[in-house]
Amino acid sequence: MSQPMMPFIDLAAQQARIRPAIDRAIARVLDHGQYIMGPEVEELERQLATFTGARHAIGCASGTDALLMSMLALGLKAGDAVLCPALTFTATPEAAALLGATPVFVDVDAATFNLAAEGIAAGCATARAHGLRPAGIIAVDLYGLPADYAAIEAVAREEGLWVLADAAQSFGAELAGRRVGTFGRMTATSFFPAKPLGCYGDGGAIFTDDDELAAAARSIRLHGKAEGGDKYDIERVGVNGRLDTLQAAILLEKLKIFPGEIERRREIAGHYTRELAPLVRTPEAHGDALSAWAQYTIRVPADRRGAIMDALKKGGVPTAVYYPRPLHHQVAYRSFPVSTAGLAICEQLAGEVLSLPMHPYLTDGEISRVAASLGRALKSTPGS
Repeated sequence: MSQPMMPFIDLAAQQARIRPAIDRAIARVLDHGQYIMGPEVEELERQLATFTGARHAIGCASGTDALLMSMLALGLKAGDAVLCPALTFTATPEAAALLGATPVFVDVDAATFNLAAEGIAAGCATARAHGLRPAGIIAVDLYGLPADYAAIEAVAREEGLWVLADAAQSFGAELAGRRVGTFGRMTATSFFPAKPLGCYGDGGAIFTDDDELAAAARSIRLHGKAEGGDKYDIERVGVNGRLDTLQAAILLEKLKIFPGEIERRREIAGHYTRELAPLVRTPEAHGDALSAWAQYTIRVPADRRGAIMDALKKGGVPTAVYYPRPLHHQVAYRSFPVSTAGLAICEQLAGEVLSLPMHPYLTDGEISRVAASLGRALKSTPGS
């Protein structure tokens, strides 16, 4: 008999903890009535910049808009190529393609799942062979672990590329004592509800230390409005990329408890690893990276993953696969270049990765339940 399903991400537990504060924050917005670009947006940006250590934080409507606006600010255009991993969500290459640029897919590191710096040169050569100008790299912090930015930025400098950090899953993570938001020319993150810091709708933010890029991003967010001008004074092509005041108000309350939630995620990940390391391949970090643990992702035999997921489901343990099909196999991206070095690791990982329940409100008992269920699932699902 199937057991009751535990939450994969428990947003209800978090809401119960802070519901009175959330209600008061929403009421303040309803009282002042500034629903678009109200005072909470500016205050959130100030606090996000302080939290990350970035000079500028620019709130926007979604993580996808954060990527799109960043690349607009960086001047990406038709004829340019942007290197990105093939194991990521569609938003990563989508934003580049929408601007008429060409995503070039490169492979990832087998241990960290993130873009492999040693594949950048081959990706650039592939772009040039297609008559494209390599312009930049979108480094995705998959599952919450920061990419190896020291190595990536070193190669980027040699190749004359900018680096855009896709931190949709890694807000709150750290690398070499620096928080995500301070890597690359710009950083884009998402506040989708399931992210480590999530609002109650869509939302995102851009971070940069570059004053000119920050000014461009703020202009782009408001349809290209000139700084100091009115809404009909347009100096560049932009988008409607504004963050709603209500979402900013909610995020301000969530940000108050966010450091503690990140610490709890790390405790949970450590507990998972201690229990699961004898059973499966558990996540790895590089150097002094500290993940935000958006997901806790193990590797299981590809020919058994479906059966393992079914067995866990019967035991009341939900799972997810991020991502079951590399982007170069998606219909929308089949015509875009693939690095001549190949994408063997992306393809292997897409068949093996399996994410387990992860959120700050998991109890130690629930973690042990997941581990025990996985052990039983592995024993009951022989390979082909």
